[in-house]
Amino acid sequence: MAVVVDRAAVGELLEGGRAQLVEVLPRAEYDWAHLPGAVNLPLKELDGSAAGGLDRDRPVVVYCHDWLCDLSPRAARRLERLGLPEVYDYAAGKMDWIAGALPYEGHAALVLQAVRRDPVVADLEDPLQEVADRLIADPAGVAVVVDRDGVVEGLVGPRELKDAEPGVRAGQAMRFGVTTVRPSEELEGLGRRMERARVRHVVVTRPDGTLVGLYGLGDLRAPGWEPDLG
Repeated sequence: MAVVVDRAAVGELLEGGRAQLVEVLPRAEYDWAHLPGAVNLPLKELDGSAAGGLDRDRPVVVYCHDWLCDLSPRAARRLERLGLPEVYDYAAGKMDWIAGALPYEGHAALVLQAVRRDPVVADLEDPLQEVADRLIADPAGVAVVVDRDGVVEGLVGPRELKDAEPGVRAGQAMRFGVTTVRPSEELEGLGRRMERARVRHVVVTRPDGTLVGLYGLGDLRAPGWEPDLG
């Protein structure tokens, strides 16, 4: 039975070109987005001839869309029956890869392409006045508050700066429970939602809650706009 691997294990298998990546979704979905260097062998076309193009001396990592897609486990079993000696199933699929802020190829317009990776970041214990000083020159006007592991805890913006008592720290003044999006979010749909909500910026995180950056509909502030979806 093929071994199920996670994102980190896929990265290790790919080091030095050791493994080969195979996406088993239909061609249109492969063209939309795929892992860098992956070849496309749709499950419906995965016969002995197609499998013959793979290097039997290298591990094969198969994947499809996400955890709910069953094409990769089925393809992994088929490749094993076709004689491939070392097959791995990246069951979480390409959406997990992109959500982890890792590069992809294809024509998909996703948040990963446009995320700003240098927002103002504050520690929970940072004095609020220090955070305010750093926000003066930042076009987004919002600081992302993270813990020691880089997990997003909240936001500090104009509202929090205005309402805070003197001497407080970022973790005390922040707005918590803010809405976030993943790097795998499609830009067009997200942009429409932000326009409807009159939102200029959203926080972008990985599935484990660690910060990737900010995505904005332009960094020009306007009256009546809030800096996040929270």
